[in-house]
Amino acid sequence: MADKLRQTERGSLQLRLAYLTAIGVALSVLLIGMLTYVTARSSMYSQLDQELLEVASYASEPISTDVEGLGGVNASALQATNVTILLVRADKSVVRVQGISASIDPGPDEIAIARTQTGSSTRSTIGTDEQPYRVVAVPLSTETGRYAIVLARPLTPTLATLRDIGRLVGVCGGVLVLLSASMGYLTGRRLMAPLRELSNAVTRVSETDELAPLGLAGSTGVYSTDEIGDLSRSFDTMMHSLASSRDRQRRLIADAGHELRTPLTSMRTNIELLVADEKSGMLPPGARAEILTDVAAQLGEFTSLVGDLVQLSRDDVVMPSREPLDFADVVAAAVERAKRRGPGLDFDVTLQPHFIVGEPDTLERAVTNLLDNAVKFSPDGGTVHVKIAGDELTIWDEGPGIAAEDLDKIFDRFYRSNKARNTPGTGLGLSIVAHTINAHGGTVSASNQEGAGAKFTVVLPAAPPETLAEYDD
Repeated sequence: MADKLRQTERGSLQLRLAYLTAIGVALSVLLIGMLTYVTARSSMYSQLDQELLEVASYASEPISTDVEGLGGVNASALQATNVTILLVRADKSVVRVQGISASIDPGPDEIAIARTQTGSSTRSTIGTDEQPYRVVAVPLSTETGRYAIVLARPLTPTLATLRDIGRLVGVCGGVLVLLSASMGYLTGRRLMAPLRELSNAVTRVSETDELAPLGLAGSTGVYSTDEIGDLSRSFDTMMHSLASSRDRQRRLIADAGHELRTPLTSMRTNIELLVADEKSGMLPPGARAEILTDVAAQLGEFTSLVGDLVQLSRDDVVMPSREPLDFADVVAAAVERAKRRGPGLDFDVTLQPHFIVGEPDTLERAVTNLLDNAVKFSPDGGTVHVKIAGDELTIWDEGPGIAAEDLDKIFDRFYRSNKARNTPGTGLGLSIVAHTINAHGGTVSASNQEGAGAKFTVVLPAAPPETLAEYDD
């Protein structure tokens, strides 16, 4: 049912495009046809009027010498030229050629020409034979009075030509409309092909939960530069992002399940011992307190692990605060916390101001994780070095350093080197650091300080000058 509905919608879009194309072409053809017809009619009428006016000017001289005989014009001459002629006096009386069966009746325009003796007139009328005529009138003044020479020619050939032009325009227009509708339908079908692929891909994702990209880039691996190509590229990017996010979630769940199993198993064993001792008193003196202490430590480790998991599972990008902050203040606050955790250590701190745009709480936690790592591996009486120079924060300790095989994996979730397996921690601290710094548009890297221990370098971009100017204002 859903497939039929989608097919109906696709067909509807194709037909809609065909209809719109056909309507657009039909309107264009109609407009062009009307203009063509009107232009042709005006041109033919103008040419006919010009011919009749020329004939009238030629006939005016002989008629002026023989008004009653119309200059000797006879029926045979008029039939040869396909013209009807008559003379209209100012008093509305009419002089006609004898022997002409079809004629016209003069109208107000011709009488006005006879009376005013100025200009000329043209009009169309129906003759006494019920046929259409084109009529022109020019003034004529003689000693016997004022007249208007009126000439008329049948419009039947002209109207027949105009009908042929109209039929031709109609036929050509109909053919163009049909062709445009067909082209619109085929074009819509071609345009719908990638959209159909996109629709099928979305349906496949919703039905099979398979996050597969469209792959419409073709054999060249390059998307088209039109809107369809942009849509395909965006969809494939979204699919890759969703697939990557799902893979990260799966790895997080799998790793979390593995890491949570150990403290939970240990806590369960200790609690079972306490329950059994409550019934039988099997534990020696002092053992119960040791077990409770162990449970409390495991509970703290478990709480820390859950907190780190919650922090790391936030896939949303940290949205920096619109107000800039001095990264040196964030690092100074983290150093104060680290001093409380490493009372036997010295801290060599050199902090230059570095204004950035960021979220202070998450940044402070990231720096604290780096300092906790340095405190954890520093020997008694050692020194933790903290330095901000330019846009770079550097933290290094005097511990054993990082093994070469661990440098590429140090920021992976739950990764713990052989040196760190027997030390407290969840294996997520450095992953949180990388997640937070990357979310702020920066980078973090690990290396070994020459002659010392592990070295971590954080680079964060400075706040734009316009942001600092707004902050200063």
